[in-house]
Amino acid sequence: MRLARLILCVAAAAVLSGCGYNRIQTQDEAVKAAWSEVINQYQRRSDLVPNLVRTVQGFAQQEQKVLIGVTEARAKVGTIQATPELVNDEAAFKKFQAAQGELSSALKSLLAVTENYPQLKSDANFLDLQSQLEGTENRITVARNRYIESVREYNNTIRQFPSNLTAMLFKYQLKPNFTVENEAEIAKPPTVDFSTSAPAAK
Repeated sequence: MRLARLILCVAAAAVLSGCGYNRIQTQDEAVKAAWSEVINQYQRRSDLVPNLVRTVQGFAQQEQKVLIGVTEARAKVGTIQATPELVNDEAAFKKFQAAQGELSSALKSLLAVTENYPQLKSDANFLDLQSQLEGTENRITVARNRYIESVREYNNTIRQFPSNLTAMLFKYQLKPNFTVENEAEIAKPPTVDFSTSAPAAK
């Protein structure tokens, strides 16, 4: 009896292995790891926003509309629970992506208005925040690319025969991925340049 069970277990393991079960498991874990890194980098950016807003406000209080826009966009991002399960919920994933997109747009607007304030652009605290933001945007791009590739490999696997049968048996679903209007933007982080110093006093 025990021998029969052992043979059955070995046979089942062989079938599962041949049908891509282990491969799906490995790729699913890779997606989770890549998603965690995406979240870490977006959180890093979000953490920079309050200091950035306060610094800009100190030099450009009249830009309240832009400052409020950034603050509200950050607050909206904070209302979304970016759990590991989010990558299995297309509607929630799109909501997350839309909120991050709004924050990106708000930050671009804020950075654009700073061009009108030479003193702000030469402020040491602002320059430090600029450097941190630029580095974070680069890391976000890298993390997103890794996530996109991980999801692509996973989705391809659960579509292919015979691993698609295994995916159906164990209820593995296609995962949503990042989408952009211009795919080139994925590989091109936003330009953040405040290196121009203030004009010398006469």
